[in-house]
Amino acid sequence: WAKNIVHMQLPNGITLTVYRWGNYLDLRIQMKPLPGGQDGTCGNFNGMASDDTTQAIFERIGIRVGQGDMLFKDRAPIKFTEEMAEMLHTDCVADQLSTSREYCQKELPASASTIQVNSCLYDFCFGMNEHALRTAKTFATQAEREALGVE
Repeated sequence: WAKNIVHMQLPNGITLTVYRWGNYLDLRIQMKPLPGGQDGTCGNFNGMASDDTTQAIFERIGIRVGQGDMLFKDRAPIKFTEEMAEMLHTDCVADQLSTSREYCQKELPASASTIQVNSCLYDFCFGMNEHALRTAKTFATQAEREALGVE
């Protein structure tokens, strides 16, 4: 996999490293805890990984960034592929899928599209799964794997 790495030194001793891959980004943020605490998608920085699961973070801050907290003008369009649907159906255990469905129905507006609901379910089921991308790739066609340079 070809990758490009961008290193940024930000104010207040914050270092951000962006790993740009062919089809996604990985970020590493290094910083000291903020005075008064903090919370977000990466966790709450209290030293206890047990309360930084995807489900715990969703419970604390919600499933999506609030409109008033957006750094960008528009949200990126949600993509939910057939491969993701198959992975959700075959690899998300029944209890987890049921919990995910209850949570997403509670948190999403009644007008949420099927893609929004499925995206929420997928995030809830696989958010802490470091190997979700690798698993998703197993559902890709041979042509898709070749296009990505994956065996």
